[in-house]
Amino acid sequence: MIRKNYNIIILILLILFVIGAIILSEKSVPDRRSEYIKKEDVLELYAGCDSGENTVTAMFMNDFARRVKEKSNGKIVIDTYSDSQIGGDSELLEACQSGNISFVFQTTAPQFSLIPEAAIFDIPMKFDSLEGARREIDEKILDKLKPYYREKNLDLLGIADQGFREMTSNKKINSFEDFKGVKIRTMENKNHIKFWKSLGANPTPMSYSEVYIGLQQGTIDAQENPLEAIITPRFYEQQDYLIMTNHLLHPVTCVASRELMNSLSAEYRKIIEDSISESVVWARHKTDSLLKERIQTIIDSGTQIINIDEKTRKTMIEKGELIGREISD
Repeated sequence: MIRKNYNIIILILLILFVIGAIILSEKSVPDRRSEYIKKEDVLELYAGCDSGENTVTAMFMNDFARRVKEKSNGKIVIDTYSDSQIGGDSELLEACQSGNISFVFQTTAPQFSLIPEAAIFDIPMKFDSLEGARREIDEKILDKLKPYYREKNLDLLGIADQGFREMTSNKKINSFEDFKGVKIRTMENKNHIKFWKSLGANPTPMSYSEVYIGLQQGTIDAQENPLEAIITPRFYEQQDYLIMTNHLLHPVTCVASRELMNSLSAEYRKIIEDSISESVVWARHKTDSLLKERIQTIIDSGTQIINIDEKTRKTMIEKGELIGREISD
């Protein structure tokens, strides 16, 4: 008899558990988040990036998390994950879009297929200086892009950068004609490939992880990346020249789950927005200080630095403008 009553009690508890789970699953993410805040008085969020811990991208993310925690007096805690710990760029963006993670820090390249308007950063030679690029982002581009992200259930909160993408090569580039025939590794990006073809080079899409071996074995003669991405894997060890082409800005965006942002109180939302504004400024200063260090590392290695002449730059700008018109159309 006792055993029978015991079994009935277990059955009732299981039924109650299942009913509770069903009710919980029917509640929206914002509803569950609100209940959690009321219960624990701490909102735990998540941010991820594909880049390594020592990159500006990861530093930008960690600085943002630190500011949010300080401004909220510990009531908002953002757990950060770099080095693809919770997914690569594409997976992180999808997870952010679905609300499974709160923030993603990444360049615009993996966003292009979802948000074609982000291709504004694929226009070669668009910016003549970092200062000019940052000013245009803050005054025009950021607000122009925000609605397109919202349409995809994302919020574009801020844009920092890793400086310009530069070219390294085993062929000396003294004039526009010297680009002809150079086998250069590029990203798998049709606009980037078009640009290098327009210069007469032979662009070769290749995984970033294969670049060092490609340079070492002579599969490619050259590659292009922001200085940060040239220094960390020591590409300069296999290259005779660093050519300061400044052909593309390498932006770093902070994108948030729109579902998350809509669920926050006005106070918490302001904390997030104020923190990212401050972190963008901080990350830009960090980029500037690190660029000086990284150029010195390249000089110390014996790799020669070449600043392209005005005639060559003018021709490159003309080629970039043609691609820019195609992107805008």
